[in-house]
Amino acid sequence: MSRILVTGVSGFIGSHLVQRLVRDHQVWGMVRPSASRDWDRLGPFLRNVKLVTADLTDPFGVRHVLRQADPDVVIHLAALSPVRHSFEMPQAYVQVNIVGTLNLAHGLLELPQPERRHLIYAATAEVYGPQQKAPIPEDAPLHPSSPYANTKAVTDMYIRMMTRVYGLPTTVLRCVNSYGRKLDRNFIVEYLVTTMLRGERVYIGAPESRRDYMYVTDHVAAYEAALAHPEVTGEAFNAATGNVITNHELAERLARILRFPRRKIVYGEYPPDYPFRPLASDQPFIDLDATKIRERLGWRPRVSLDEGLRRTVEYWRRELTRLS
Repeated sequence: MSRILVTGVSGFIGSHLVQRLVRDHQVWGMVRPSASRDWDRLGPFLRNVKLVTADLTDPFGVRHVLRQADPDVVIHLAALSPVRHSFEMPQAYVQVNIVGTLNLAHGLLELPQPERRHLIYAATAEVYGPQQKAPIPEDAPLHPSSPYANTKAVTDMYIRMMTRVYGLPTTVLRCVNSYGRKLDRNFIVEYLVTTMLRGERVYIGAPESRRDYMYVTDHVAAYEAALAHPEVTGEAFNAATGNVITNHELAERLARILRFPRRKIVYGEYPPDYPFRPLASDQPFIDLDATKIRERLGWRPRVSLDEGLRRTVEYWRRELTRLS
């Protein structure tokens, strides 16, 4: 039984991941201090997880948590992640995503026998930015096109450098857009589902942008695959389904499932009060080559887009009924 510390444990992927990890491991979950977190709703996700509190930007607090947990593995998921907000508050993204990650990684080096620890890091498909060819392999040059993606590209390279220079075992995962959220309606799939269920007008700001959407259980399985192969270190892996569709196609598919009137879908406009995002920052496509993770870590997606959307619709239909 390994001792595993998960940062961002109360977030989307973290709260689902630890439900699987607690079956076979001793799991610690790091959360930042917050007076507003809805612990009642998170309770079912975080059962049997030992919670410890620290702000990633506080190196002393991070080192204290690492000494407490004494982890064999750290799965670092915590980050400021909404791309659109990073244009308005880039300094905050740098502090949390870069400085916070370095605090954690260098804190691991201060523990006894750091060479036996394993740091699994959540990068993102956003690090690639605009590319000429698809699907994109791991050795493609990184051209991040947002402050968020830039912070992730910096730490992606830094974490892998730590294996070469310091001997710290690391694995970096670059996952495509994931969905299946239970608490947050602000990402595209959940936004479309909940807005359509309420019968309200839907806005698709970049209808021709092509994306790969991966259901949460497949995303979680990618981290389990990295955990199961500690011998594969210092490398980055794409996790993707290979089923790329446009935002227009995604909206149309959900409209069919929900029998939502097409006249209420507005293409080429963002929702009112949507945060500013420069048009030049948009990635025309995110289409990753997942051959390496399939061959080296044995991971492959199990949930089709249709099945994942069906599960998401069923959940939010029940949830919105409960909240009404």
